[in-house]
Amino acid sequence: MSILYVVGTPIGNLSEASERVKETLNVADIILAEDTRVTGKLLSAFGITGKELLSCYQHNEAGRAEQIVARMCEEDLTVAMVTDAGTPCISDPGWRVVAQATAAGIPVQPISGPSAVIDALSVSGLENESFIFYGFIPREGKERSEAFAKMRKKPANLAVVYESPHRVVKLIEDILTELHDPNVSLSCDLTKYYELTLRGKASEVLERLRANPNTEKGEYVCVIQLTCIPEEEAGVSGVSAHGLLLERLFSGMRMKDAVKEVSALPGFTRNEVYKASLEVGAFLNGEE
Repeated sequence: MSILYVVGTPIGNLSEASERVKETLNVADIILAEDTRVTGKLLSAFGITGKELLSCYQHNEAGRAEQIVARMCEEDLTVAMVTDAGTPCISDPGWRVVAQATAAGIPVQPISGPSAVIDALSVSGLENESFIFYGFIPREGKERSEAFAKMRKKPANLAVVYESPHRVVKLIEDILTELHDPNVSLSCDLTKYYELTLRGKASEVLERLRANPNTEKGEYVCVIQLTCIPEEEAGVSGVSAHGLLLERLFSGMRMKDAVKEVSALPGFTRNEVYKASLEVGAFLNGEE
């Protein structure tokens, strides 16, 4: 009977690969890889040769999932799925393959490996009784603002965010302004050559980032302490978006400008303010 293994690979230091990881890759008939070139180098380092490597990345995952599961239903195949580093399906491709395999009755089994999220949490020095993993948050626009608005509502003790080296300074700048300078732990290049963890207020970490000549080397994981956001900044207590919109409209502001201003307030997302604006508009126009 076919089986699908979801294999966690090293995020940097190859010696962190367990014997079970190597054994699974060695016995697999097919290896699904985010980038076959990267996985080819990994297999070579482990002395594993002669494997059928198939790409499975963001833009071909849906088709590849259908294709590989169809083969697994027809043949007795052992398939190992990997990404370039870390565990598939965690801000990486893979979940569609798992979903289709499960729907087809094919067993799916995890093979544990290093995790950048857990590694970063473990060295953060922040209370991690609960956390929310956001992955890569949107780069700009209202979607980015909404991500920070969700964090301001304090859904957990900590938020964990991934960021690329070229945008990490912008991320910390936004955390400083949007979340009112919370405590953060910023880990870079975990288990690799430029490994570094900066801890402190966002403003302090930002200053050290700007002074570091190696800032743009290595991927980042940022742990943000949400419980230290001042209560008065976590939302506009006791006031609804409807009330805030009406207040601005009665002062002579246009609805478009009122929506923009209220959306920027802590505790409100643009979507909920826009919905409130439609309801307020209908009320003012006497609509049922």
